[in-house]
Amino acid sequence: MDDYPLLNLFWTMLWFFLWIMWLFLLFRVIMDIFRSDDLGGWGKAGWLVLTLVVPFLGVLVYVIARGKSMGTRDVRQAQERDAAFKAYVRDAAGTPDAHGSPKSSHVEDLSKLADLKDKGAITEEEYQRAKTKLLV
Repeated sequence: MDDYPLLNLFWTMLWFFLWIMWLFLLFRVIMDIFRSDDLGGWGKAGWLVLTLVVPFLGVLVYVIARGKSMGTRDVRQAQERDAAFKAYVRDAAGTPDAHGSPKSSHVEDLSKLADLKDKGAITEEEYQRAKTKLLV
């Protein structure tokens, strides 16, 4: 352990951390190239060749030239995922959707039937028939 001083260990860890961060940035730029809707096929191919042939310069130029649009694409994708998740939850819970049209669930329908039976609006026989229809 005396052959490798603590400062050298610090520098090694720093360089390793920077190398890992560089790989994250490189893969992020490559992913952004492929998901970009405003670039055509030749534009994507050009950016990809630039980032793979001259990686440091290519990534630096890409981040400078298209960094702002990278952020807007991230925000848009997060909003789309959030909207899809909320729609799934609304659908699974049977609550009204964004347009206000209610989606009834069997639980709500059974509850309404029970209320009608309790109020005397329907008979026990009508209640049982409607309940059987809902559950089948």
